[in-house]
Amino acid sequence: MKAEIITIGDEILIGQIVDTNSQWIGKELNKIGVSVYQISSIQDDKEHILNALQEAQERVDIVLITGGLGPTKDDITKHTIAAYFKDTLVLNTSVVQHIKTLFAKYNIPFGESNRLQGMLPTKATYLKNEYGTAPGMWFYENKTVFVSLPGVPNEMKGLMTDKVLPKIQQQFKLPSIVHKTIMTYGQGESLIAERIEDFENNLPSFIKLAYLPNYGKVRLRLSAKGDAKKILEEALQEKIAELFQIIPDIITGFDDGGSIEDKIGALLTLKGKTLGTAESLTGGKIASLLVSVPGASAYYKGSFVTYTAATKVNLLGVPLQTIETYTVVSKEVAIAMAQAAKEKLQTNYALGVTGNAGPTTDHNDKSVGVVFIALATDTETFVEEFNFGKPRGRVIDKTVHKALEMLQKEILKN
Repeated sequence: MKAEIITIGDEILIGQIVDTNSQWIGKELNKIGVSVYQISSIQDDKEHILNALQEAQERVDIVLITGGLGPTKDDITKHTIAAYFKDTLVLNTSVVQHIKTLFAKYNIPFGESNRLQGMLPTKATYLKNEYGTAPGMWFYENKTVFVSLPGVPNEMKGLMTDKVLPKIQQQFKLPSIVHKTIMTYGQGESLIAERIEDFENNLPSFIKLAYLPNYGKVRLRLSAKGDAKKILEEALQEKIAELFQIIPDIITGFDDGGSIEDKIGALLTLKGKTLGTAESLTGGKIASLLVSVPGASAYYKGSFVTYTAATKVNLLGVPLQTIETYTVVSKEVAIAMAQAAKEKLQTNYALGVTGNAGPTTDHNDKSVGVVFIALATDTETFVEEFNFGKPRGRVIDKTVHKALEMLQKEILKN
């Protein structure tokens, strides 16, 4: 069973917004045994949309379309889909009443453009949008399902979860898809591929291996697809055991799909520990990731963003003599930052990061890309030096991820 996702909107193509809808839809489809064959982003243009629908119908069983369903004139998806199916639009009173009820709840005036949102193709099965005004639509033509969804993420997710996914499961006999992702650290993708070449060549046809490299680590994802989920799981476990025999020195565990900030939050909560941060080159990005987790206030106490030498001295109390002797980019300053954050915030753990993100070195003796990350715990403070190279964005992102990896590893030890 194959699906294609089509996102409609010039705002995606010009980089004004990021298409997170496709990522989420793909993940949810995979859970129920539907493989995504292709993802496309196209213009708000009638001919472009018509061509995309025709090409998708020739490739897949399910076509999911997001965007272009609002009340304004540039939202043309509904009209174009009607044209594709040689259909006409008629007023759906259920949609109109839903919009009126929603507007009355928030004291919003109801206008003609809102009433026109109730115009639906006659061939469409109406999918009520509990979270907004744009209706979802389900079509079944020539053995292909077409689903049109609003582009607003929370509205799309609500319709997918409540209406679309259950309807797909009811209409189709779906296979099982099972994934297991192994985390490795310390070797690059090409070297790992050489070490496990025979293993990969001898995988059964229903198991696929994918390499997912990112920031000094490589995830190895094994995917099995078939009718019997239990058999697939047993086959994966057998292959995972083989990998542990071949590359035990670089395997660090399994990736369950959650983010590292989620995992750190769960660990700190479980152990009843607290955390603080002191950031220089990352400018608060570590703190931003940590507080993106709901309930972070239970374990995360705050951050000092000390971007200059003066703020390191004045806010954290880093000794000026330490900075003058070793420069702001040094293991000594990173240690002082972490220890000061731990003391001032009264936490069990504290991170301190300083380095040269570039493009210049700002009058210190370390090259661009050099970073020091210190971690203070209840028993010790240690620091590691890295060279993340260039450009600036890469250095900052790698610093954030490495700091969180160091923290996670330390929490797991205790």
